[in-house]
Amino acid sequence: MTAFGKSPERTARELFAEAAGKAYDDAGLSPGAVEEVFYGNFMGQHAEQQGHSGPLAADSAGVTAPATRIESACASSGAAVRLGVERVRNGAADCVLVGGAERMTNLSTAEGTAGLASAADALWETKAGVTFPGAYSLMANRYFHEHGGGREDLAAIAVKNHRHATENPLAQFQREITVEDVLTAPTVCSPFGLYDCSPMSDGGSAALLVSEEFAEERGLDPEVAVTGTGQGGDRMALHDRVSMTRTPAAERAAAAAYDDAGVGPDDIDIAEVHDCFTVAEVLALEALGFYETGEAISAAADGETDIEGDRPVNLSGGLKAKGHPVGATGGAQVSEMTKLLRGDHVNSDAVSDAEVGLTHNAGGTVASCVVNVLEVVA
Repeated sequence: MTAFGKSPERTARELFAEAAGKAYDDAGLSPGAVEEVFYGNFMGQHAEQQGHSGPLAADSAGVTAPATRIESACASSGAAVRLGVERVRNGAADCVLVGGAERMTNLSTAEGTAGLASAADALWETKAGVTFPGAYSLMANRYFHEHGGGREDLAAIAVKNHRHATENPLAQFQREITVEDVLTAPTVCSPFGLYDCSPMSDGGSAALLVSEEFAEERGLDPEVAVTGTGQGGDRMALHDRVSMTRTPAAERAAAAAYDDAGVGPDDIDIAEVHDCFTVAEVLALEALGFYETGEAISAAADGETDIEGDRPVNLSGGLKAKGHPVGATGGAQVSEMTKLLRGDHVNSDAVSDAEVGLTHNAGGTVASCVVNVLEVVA
């Protein structure tokens, strides 16, 4: 993946090209080995007036193979990874380039907010003025009402994820913050302050997925494999759902990924989850089966998801501190998890015995979700 942050002068295709180049170097492969490309991008038509970006992304990566843009809001490149895995598994290709990119900081805050809001129900939510800080604040306030907890619990999540990103050279924010910083920051939409929200970011991510036969023929020795993948969906608008404090799309995606990999929640050593807002990490932990409904709110405050906790979460810094160029995020989670598991991530030493990792990439208010399970190859 590229460094995440502010690069308003760089196009999405440039960012993807950089990420793809890193993937080629890491794998020891050339663009000519790629048989298909799945490229995640959400805001291209809004931010760059660019649709039909799959072929552009492939061309920027030096590839002439068939290429498809995958759009699933913030879960776009997670879905691209899943499609690539399935393509390799069914024998249609032996080497697939997956990932995504997004250019966001060339837009004003108002323009970026409007672009992101298009991932909500345009007829019943966006026209009523709902933005994603507003939508997730509704979910957070309802969670407090049903299960307890408060702003201090959410603040602990932001503090933890910033601390995890401190030494990550690819993270947008490489600095620590305090609970007081979170609680006294400008209000975005109650209960969220500035530090409860992921930033707008520019960046790209890419991975090469290959079959076992291809790896053997080329003399490759991959240390990590995607052993499980799953995707789930839910009704788009919050008011159409049975509950505002559960995310069934993530529950379904996790169940499918666990079944595919032959593992369960207790087998997961580390996880990268979609913390677009602090409460989203809470909802993810419960949907993934790490906690019962209503019990994950205190996980960060109690140190359970800290780098030295029982199950570290978002060792990259998460979307909150690593950054969130939406089309690149799911692929970046896979990139960070791969490095964590094989031992060349800045935070790998703290989880040197980790063998099974999970990535959780959500779109909208989790109307779509992709979960991937990664394991160290024995």
